Amino acid sequence: MLYLLGLFSIGVFAITSVIATHNKNLDIFSVVFLGSVTALGGGTIRDIILGQYPIYWVDDLWFLWVSVLVSLTAFFVTKSLSNRYQLLLYLDALGIALFSITAAAKTLELGFSPSIAVVMGLITAIFGSILRDLLTGSPSLLLSKDLYATPVLLGTSIFVGLNYWFPHLTWAVPLCIGVTFAFRAFAIYYHWHFPKWLCSR
Repeated sequence: MLYLLGLFSIGVFAITSVIATHNKNLDIFSVVFLGSVTALGGGTIRDIILGQYPIYWVDDLWFLWVSVLVSLTAFFVTKSLSNRYQLLLYLDALGIALFSITAAAKTLELGFSPSIAVVMGLITAIFGSILRDLLTGSPSLLLSKDLYATPVLLGTSIFVGLNYWFPHLTWAVPLCIGVTFAFRAFAIYYHWHFPKWLCSR
């Protein structure tokens, strides 16, 4: 299940990158490159930090091919879509939910501690979006006032807790993906953010 969810998360994040290139006047090669970097970047950093070689998409080229093929498809399909920014936000929410929980699960499977699993979930989910926003010149979602990293932190923390107390719980992964996505989606819809006293001035 983790393998299929990993491929799905790659595709979702590739689409967000393609949407983010709207009105940037980029050619198809540049768009596919950005989509692949966005989709694969977070997991690459995770594997480098954990010392897992070869990097996951080098070891299994399906991850690379999914990022390329989805980016190519999205390049043509998303041109006809309206309200692209809202779609970007919700797809990004789904992407970070998938990436964070699957990364945390992989980290635990490799024998690392729960705290490291939470950190790797954060890094895997957020680094790809940072790369996307940086390379496309878009405002960073991480640096916005909306709740962005907090849903990831909550979802991964619940996941590692469930894994510790109930190691054979088969529905922990989909449950925590749902919790993370729902939290982030509600934050988008209702414009949730930290109170002023918890924000810098």
